[in-house]
Amino acid sequence: MTTTEPMMKKEEGRVTTKIEERTGRVPSGAYLGLAIGSMLVSAGFMLAGKKQIANFVGQWVPSLLVIGLYNKLVKIEHEMGFGTYR
Repeated sequence: MTTTEPMMKKEEGRVTTKIEERTGRVPSGAYLGLAIGSMLVSAGFMLAGKKQIANFVGQWVPSLLVIGLYNKLVKIEHEMGFGTYR
């Protein structure tokens, strides 16, 4: 495909489309809020001397941020007209 050809519309599976429809309703800031909340809860457990649970909760942060980033990219994709739902 050359740069002058229009981008081909991709087709997603039904499960992916359903997931994106539902997660698209969640505000992007919610994932950031959950990540920050996880950091605070983890710090609280660490201060309370519960290192293992603090590490477990602290590991949620990157996952939540990646999910939030994916959510944002999907929303941008659909706003640009490349998506399949809405």
